[in-house]
Amino acid sequence: MSGKVLTMYLMDGDPIGRIKCKIANWTGIVYKIPRISIDNCDDIQELTQSGVYLLFGTDKDENTVVYIGQAGNRKNGRGLLQRICEPHNSIDYWSEVIILTTGDGSFGPTEISYLENRLFNMARKAGRYDVKNSNDPNPGNVTEEKECELEEFINYARIAVGAIGHRVFEPIALPAESRNSELILHMEYKGAIAKGQCTSEGFVVFKGSSVNPETTKKCPSHVTKNRKKYADMINEENKLTADVFLTVRPVLPGLSAEHH
Repeated sequence: MSGKVLTMYLMDGDPIGRIKCKIANWTGIVYKIPRISIDNCDDIQELTQSGVYLLFGTDKDENTVVYIGQAGNRKNGRGLLQRICEPHNSIDYWSEVIILTTGDGSFGPTEISYLENRLFNMARKAGRYDVKNSNDPNPGNVTEEKECELEEFINYARIAVGAIGHRVFEPIALPAESRNSELILHMEYKGAIAKGQCTSEGFVVFKGSSVNPETTKKCPSHVTKNRKKYADMINEENKLTADVFLTVRPVLPGLSAEHH
């Protein structure tokens, strides 16, 4: 992918305050706003119109969660702002919101429905956050030309959202067909076989790797925590059903680079 020119405006002069993000030659605008700053946004014209928003927070087990929604234009002229401030029963608590809209207010009901559905499915497939939507959003019915236009918007939005702190749409690991086999680590231990790879963020254990069904008394606390966290991704055969990201790089006996 060619380089992108991205500008971030710190609206409060504070890196943890409100941020407005734009990319050169893109009509989209992205806002990142802490929950405590929502009441200070009534004067932002773009937030009175239609768009898509992502609420970020944590659940009772301190897992990162996201809710993805849409908001249309309203007679009272508050659009996105009013919808964000309304109750969201699917998410217990959110701490900040990322808002995707345009500078010209060109999104209608069909466009925001398509965007909500696509972003929901992208986030769920990426698996970095627990997506708290109770239902799969309706994709709407767009023409082939409009779909192409919206997919281009999504590509830019993915870059902007990742750049301002949430890689919610980025896969944990590259697809199997795109991986460099020389960088894959392979482990065989007591009949269990596992594969993984170091990334810029940590270590990824690949789907299909074996997990020992039992733990020892000397098992490190972070391993126990990860087993509990990813329990739903371990099937009856004690194998991972999805790629799993570990924040701590494991030191495992027999771990070596796999060559073909």
